[in-house]
Amino acid sequence: MISNILTWAVQRRLASIDHFRQHPLAAQQQVFEGLLHTARDTQWGRQYGYAEAPSRQEFARRVPVSSYEQLYPHLERMLHGEADVLWPGATTWFAKSSGTTNARSKYIPVSRQSLHDCHYRAGRDMVAMATSLYPEADVMAGKTLSLGGTHTANPFRPHTDSRVGDVSAVIMQNLPAWAEFLRTPPLELALLDEWEEKIERIARHVQHIDVTTLAGVPTWMIVLLRRVVELAGAANITEVWPNLRLFLHGAVAFGPYRELFRQLIPGGQMRYLEIYNASEGYFAFQDQPDSEDMLLLLDHGVYYEFIPAEEFGAEHPRTVLLEDVELGRNYALVISTNAGLWRYKIGDTVRFTCLAPYRIRISGRTKHFLNAFGEEVVIENADAALAAACAATGALVRDFTAAPVYFSSTDGASRGGHQWLVEFMQAPADAPQFAQVLDETLRQLNSDYDAKRYRDIALVAPVVQAVPAGTFERWLARKGKLGGQHKVPRLSNSRDVIDEILEQLNN
Repeated sequence: MISNILTWAVQRRLASIDHFRQHPLAAQQQVFEGLLHTARDTQWGRQYGYAEAPSRQEFARRVPVSSYEQLYPHLERMLHGEADVLWPGATTWFAKSSGTTNARSKYIPVSRQSLHDCHYRAGRDMVAMATSLYPEADVMAGKTLSLGGTHTANPFRPHTDSRVGDVSAVIMQNLPAWAEFLRTPPLELALLDEWEEKIERIARHVQHIDVTTLAGVPTWMIVLLRRVVELAGAANITEVWPNLRLFLHGAVAFGPYRELFRQLIPGGQMRYLEIYNASEGYFAFQDQPDSEDMLLLLDHGVYYEFIPAEEFGAEHPRTVLLEDVELGRNYALVISTNAGLWRYKIGDTVRFTCLAPYRIRISGRTKHFLNAFGEEVVIENADAALAAACAATGALVRDFTAAPVYFSSTDGASRGGHQWLVEFMQAPADAPQFAQVLDETLRQLNSDYDAKRYRDIALVAPVVQAVPAGTFERWLARKGKLGGQHKVPRLSNSRDVIDEILEQLNN
């Protein structure tokens, strides 16, 4: 009965989802007007004339596109407790993130409005969508096992109630009672800051609970599930949780982990839905069972603009509105949010796969790609190529990173290459074939890469180096980024990350 009541309650959001699917521009206009009206009396709102109710075009002319570094002077004042800077009132919660291309900590404001009207609303929508797509799964009948990080005192004012932490920890700490009732483990375990202890204690706690849904980052969920199986003395996780039916996953591409989950959760009963959320907000999720495309969420307190690929490096980039995006093109995401981020470059790139309704795929990051030689390899290419190499050789990839390498050919000409460090959970049956399929797939997917690879003139074949188990976890631990939403940068135009890992292996 409780399951039926909860399912009915969350499915009330389906009508709202259908509304912004059918009326996307009206939904975004309403969000835009609401944001400016709410922030009109903040320092930022007064500076840019929000009270004048500028049009979306005028808003784009008045307000600069900002990176985190450019917005930080305002965020720093908020961190120190100043009110009405970017958003009304004083912000007490901040999501701490190192990002994927910047080693310094970022502090993203999390307002009460963004928690309730963005993160929690989208969470309800995701559950509503899951119950609609897969009614036979009865996901509300058991517990949702969610993994997250931790939170600590705000270092800028440590003796106040202000807190900073992983966005998952911020969300869990502030969950409404009905949502906390649905999840496991209890907060005292979920928010532990020592990751190895957390995994062990959670595994021991949850093995005797009726878990029907998983939610979290695939990388760390795999670690937990393997430990649960080991503790239970089971062959796979379905022997521990026979009613497990759904995994809500995000933060990293799922392709390299799909086979690992199939082995841990055999049979055809398991369903997987991808979510696109970040410290800055909750942006999209899958709304179709047989497609990896994600529905852009348009009434969740986030107003979107898009920077075309040719403008990525511009000091004052041109943006396009939602109604002007084109299919198949890469765009950098620019957001204005109900936490006070204004025309903020989140760093992710997306491409639209459908315009009615608006559906996207994450294609990479503006700084998180390989383009040292004009090859323009994005994460989407890398994930697909790795998946093909795994399928061809029976390999299973736990983690990877790739970076450029330079060397001189015999005639003195400079040619480039890519070095891949790959941590396998199951090594390829044929390592040279793995590298060959990786290369061939990248050439098929990416015409720029293919052109540079032609006859090895500009770019030679990639070098794939297998690294021992635990290599990437040790690197994350050394950087103080173990667990939570932290992840290894997949692609980089710099060799900083890959050289640090190689130095670690040699010591």
